Amino acid sequence: MSDASPPPISDEQYPNRGKGIAYAAGAFGWWAFIVPSYFKLLSVHHANPFEILAQRVLFGIPILLLMLALSRKLGEFMKAATQWASLKVLIPSTVLIAINWFFFIYAVSTDRLSHASLGYYINPLFSIALGFLFLGERPRPVQWGSIVLACTAVLVMAYAELNGADSKGFPWLSILLPASFGTYGLLRKQAKVGPSVGLTFEMMLLLPVCVGLVIWLGRTGDGIFLAPDTKLWVSMIMILGGIVTIVPLICFTNAVKLLPLSTVGLLQYTAPTGQLLLSVVFFNEHFTPLKFAAFAIIWVAVGIYSWDMIRGHREAKAAKTELLE
Repeated sequence: MSDASPPPISDEQYPNRGKGIAYAAGAFGWWAFIVPSYFKLLSVHHANPFEILAQRVLFGIPILLLMLALSRKLGEFMKAATQWASLKVLIPSTVLIAINWFFFIYAVSTDRLSHASLGYYINPLFSIALGFLFLGERPRPVQWGSIVLACTAVLVMAYAELNGADSKGFPWLSILLPASFGTYGLLRKQAKVGPSVGLTFEMMLLLPVCVGLVIWLGRTGDGIFLAPDTKLWVSMIMILGGIVTIVPLICFTNAVKLLPLSTVGLLQYTAPTGQLLLSVVFFNEHFTPLKFAAFAIIWVAVGIYSWDMIRGHREAKAAKTELLE
């Protein structure tokens, strides 16, 4: 028996699974329903996607700074903000998260939430491809099959959109969103900072741009925050942008601490599933049989990927158990 062998995952290792699942349900449920509904509400009242993004940053920063102060991580934040080792990762990651946030808001505002949903189903498979290209990871044949199916789903969705009566054009958001978020995750793996510290730095870096956007939108008459013809409650809703952003991140961080990553990986699919239901049932996005076929293909891909992930986890657990005996 090797003393250096890691122990298998057990109930003793994760004694608070119920609490972890509750946190995960809160995070993914929030991303599935609350976040898109919030963006939709603001877009109905003619909020520009750039303004929604800017307010999200402006009202999120005070909450994050308070969190860092309470957890005594302001020193860690200052260290990350002054060392090139972290800056060279966090600066490009800031660009990527801004792109991802903006185009998700754009997807909701332009009745393309189903495109975003398809993109977030693809995201884990895109991350596998990135690991192969940049980290030397070798996807198993089953995973390659899932990736091919995901590409097929995008092509079917593209055909459905380009030939539909109410065409939204090529579903580029289904590619852009997983590409930006997957690359963001790849970069953040290289940054030796915690999630809250990294996110605070990214928001602080975006702050001057967001202030400029708010000023520009106000001068052009395209901003609605505290505008004379904007209802006061709409402006108050915009102030909640920080809470809407931070709450699911706190839940997700706690879920990751309390659950195996394999469990979190499976639960993450509840978010795009909820977004899809929201887009069809409440946002009245047109859902043709061909679009359903595209999602049926991606569901098969996700099912194969999830089965392979569970099988790999069980095999690794069995191997570790043998080493300990």
